[in-house]
Amino acid sequence: MNKILKTLIYDKQLSLAILDTTDMVNDAIKIHKLSPLSAAALGRTMTVTTFMASTLKNASDKLSVTIKGDGVGGEIVVCGNSDLKMRGYIENPYAELPIKENGHLDVGGCVGKNGRITVVKSMGLKEPYSGTANLITGEIAEDFTAYFTYSEQMPTAMALGVKIGTDGTCVGAGGVVIQALPGASDEALFMAEDTIMRMGNISTLIEEKGIDGVADYFFGDYDYVETFPEYKCLCSRDYIEKLLISMGKDELYSILNERGTVEVNCQFCETDYKFNKDDIDKLLGL
Repeated sequence: MNKILKTLIYDKQLSLAILDTTDMVNDAIKIHKLSPLSAAALGRTMTVTTFMASTLKNASDKLSVTIKGDGVGGEIVVCGNSDLKMRGYIENPYAELPIKENGHLDVGGCVGKNGRITVVKSMGLKEPYSGTANLITGEIAEDFTAYFTYSEQMPTAMALGVKIGTDGTCVGAGGVVIQALPGASDEALFMAEDTIMRMGNISTLIEEKGIDGVADYFFGDYDYVETFPEYKCLCSRDYIEKLLISMGKDELYSILNERGTVEVNCQFCETDYKFNKDDIDKLLGL
């Protein structure tokens, strides 16, 4: 089961979030038929975006994260809301690269080092919040650490990981995110960075200990708030119909004349929606 544990640590100077997103990554693997490399890149992005969604305050708040790098995986997009219903895709779901010398998947090569992260948050304001940052390594954790520090002025230490088994399924995925609260001491920040460094391969720790075990081993006895994210696409035929209406009569009938049907594919859940001429006539009230 996907789960997030959150609390305050080190005399309430820092916030801590520990995430298990193993089931979420397996849902993405099944929906998109991901290669291990694409699963690792999308899974890490889904994990950090799930953390960001867990910080949204209002029921109607939502966000999207887009990574555009120059790696073989292409663009990565993950969206979510305050209910922690998450969804995402990677442009090249079948990306492959040689295993690195340390035996790990080359996520940096999949994402690329040249490009940008873009975060858009809709929080009921007149204009959505938008933040960007350059990619640093393409390994996701380092990139979002830089994003939080420079775009949101939130000093952050982070570990992310996705471990894929020999059968192509995810056996451990998640992360740990520690952020400084106002007035946090340099000593607390050093302790956070040291703890993250000692975690090593976080996906293996999650596989072996679970996040409750990770919490107990590295942080000790705290009272945690638990939440339960899920992979959940919010598309529906009704939603697609509204999009089609917004396209206008001329464009819709142009597509009908050329192809015979209007077809829409949801990139998040791979559902195909098909509309014939009668469907379009009905939508337009003709």
